[in-house]
Amino acid sequence: MITTAQEFVELRTSSAPEEYMRAATDEAPIEVWMEVLREFPAMKVWVIRNKTVPIEILDLLASDPDPRIRSEVATKNKLSPTLMELLASDADASVRQRIAYNTNADPGILEKLTRDESELVSSRARKRLTSGG
Repeated sequence: MITTAQEFVELRTSSAPEEYMRAATDEAPIEVWMEVLREFPAMKVWVIRNKTVPIEILDLLASDPDPRIRSEVATKNKLSPTLMELLASDADASVRQRIAYNTNADPGILEKLTRDESELVSSRARKRLTSGG
């Protein structure tokens, strides 16, 4: 278990493969994740990529001002339906496109995305609906 924000950063930036992998797979209390976001904002992407990151952290980061962060959140398979809907309506097409690629996007969201103004988003959503891929 990761017990401090500093430990997470040290693990993530380590050149030792076993330490680097811990940053991607070990759990941490929500307070630690909050501290990482507050003290080390450049680590947001790596927090999202952690396999155990709590949905509360994803909820918070889904409203991040940076579309790259929101786009990264959109890749997570454990998104709630509410969060999936929020990101499917994002102002940035790259975020909506990530939802169209998300394997857990339900048919209703994909149907909505077939009418997206971005051809990249709408074509991917149509493909997912018609072929499952």
